[in-house]
Amino acid sequence: MIRAATGRWGLDVKAVRHDLALCGSPERCAYRTAVECTDGNLYVLEEIDGNDIPRKCCIHARLDFLFRQGLARINPYLRLETGAFLETIDGRYFQISRFIPGVALKRPEYVLERWRGKDLSDFLINLREKSAGMPEFSCGPPFSIMAFIRNLVRTLADHEPDLLNQVQPAINFLETDFAEVHDRLPSAFCHGDFHALNIIWGSAGINAVIDWEFSGIKPDTYDAAMMIGCIGSENPAALAGPLVMDFISRLKACSAISRLSLSVLVEFVIALRFAWLSEWLRHDDRDMIDLETTYINLLCRHCDDLKRIWNVLTVKEAAL
Repeated sequence: MIRAATGRWGLDVKAVRHDLALCGSPERCAYRTAVECTDGNLYVLEEIDGNDIPRKCCIHARLDFLFRQGLARINPYLRLETGAFLETIDGRYFQISRFIPGVALKRPEYVLERWRGKDLSDFLINLREKSAGMPEFSCGPPFSIMAFIRNLVRTLADHEPDLLNQVQPAINFLETDFAEVHDRLPSAFCHGDFHALNIIWGSAGINAVIDWEFSGIKPDTYDAAMMIGCIGSENPAALAGPLVMDFISRLKACSAISRLSLSVLVEFVIALRFAWLSEWLRHDDRDMIDLETTYINLLCRHCDDLKRIWNVLTVKEAAL
């Protein structure tokens, strides 16, 4: 089946490369493998579930648009001769992209490496520029993190009441200081899951940004908040470290995030951690649930400290 699928793109498989590590989440597809072809190049062949076709078509179109706009460091899927990105063989669906080599992150040491902050912010700044005018390839209604949290609260009330009690102070904090502002934040096209593990790194820069499954129109600080929160989850001290500080400084200097969004950047970081809490619950990973709960409450306690360290405006100041 592998040879038949790659052959639809005019590629002749020389070897299946099980020895090559594939970056990104394996949950994004039903099956994937690296193949070496007679043209001398490496590719990643993925089989996807038929139920995912509408969402995958959105991702194909978005990446193709960004690629044609000249956004660097992305890896769009390859078109067939028909112009389509998906091929069907015996009721199974396939897509293919080039294999991008990378260097493994040294965890958690990388969270204090200043140069990564520059590369991460530069990518988001370029993404904001190149995504301007993107048609809305709709994959469903816009995502609201507050709606997500409220739905999670109902689930916790039914199945995890003790955990709900532990995170209730953070929920109250967000409902008081963030919820109303969230609905007024400017929106932009976002990657949707922007963090260091969804990047193929080279020894001195970004080789490719991958896993665009959650891309779409979101509040303009979404990607920055996601990245910062993930850095802090590796080491909370890194929230005041050189990577995060350079990352925020460059985004502010280029006005890549609105004044209002910057005023609730810390709150947005906290809100997005509830998406991670939900992920750990889905996997019933009790150690990570405990760590995430501790992290969420730690962020709430130090919200004012982080605003001061990051030198961001209050909501009232941003409104002036």
